[in-house]
Amino acid sequence: MTAPNIVSSGMGTEINHPPLFGDGRGNFRIQVLGNSGSGKTTTARQLAHTLNLPLISLDTLFWQPGWKPTPKDQMTAKVKQTLETFGNSWVVEGDYFKMIGTVVTDATTDIIWLDPPLLLYFPRLVLRTIQRLLGLVDPCSPGCNERLSETVLSRDSIILYCLTNHFPNRRRNLGKMSQFGLDMGTDVDHRRMRRVGGWGREYVEWMAAVEAEHRRE
Repeated sequence: MTAPNIVSSGMGTEINHPPLFGDGRGNFRIQVLGNSGSGKTTTARQLAHTLNLPLISLDTLFWQPGWKPTPKDQMTAKVKQTLETFGNSWVVEGDYFKMIGTVVTDATTDIIWLDPPLLLYFPRLVLRTIQRLLGLVDPCSPGCNERLSETVLSRDSIILYCLTNHFPNRRRNLGKMSQFGLDMGTDVDHRRMRRVGGWGREYVEWMAAVEAEHRRE
């Protein structure tokens, strides 16, 4: 049974599209976007596994042990070098637009924007944060363990960041949709961004379509 290829165009309509485009030569360069806790890591890992592609985490490239940030020029250079190393096929998790501009976006064949309701993914973020505090799941980057004082009481708290960044993140990605969005973007030749929203059904159907078409033998 073939999974459906119907995906949201981001405007409340359903349009027939393949779940992923690629470059037409069997290569896929995918960027997964979304707010903290929206499911980027899980989605990127699943795509990388299904398509047998290398996974690039921008968090891992940016955060050095002890939560030491990588300077902007070094971060841009690291991302460019990493993309060159993996060549024509990869999955990138994250955005970091303010740090690296459109370095990743310009190279993509597919941009996946995860936009679930805050009420759906915020509890998952809280649970993941607790698990990281207890050492039950890996930190976002090696050597960057969560600490209770910073997680709950700091202005840099990931929980606070998630809450305050939800709507700015949506506005930023809606702007990208207006340029690259399927059936709505102004860049007609390079429409490759899709929004995956809702309470879970749309995501499940889209991922099922990806796996049905690209499942490894």
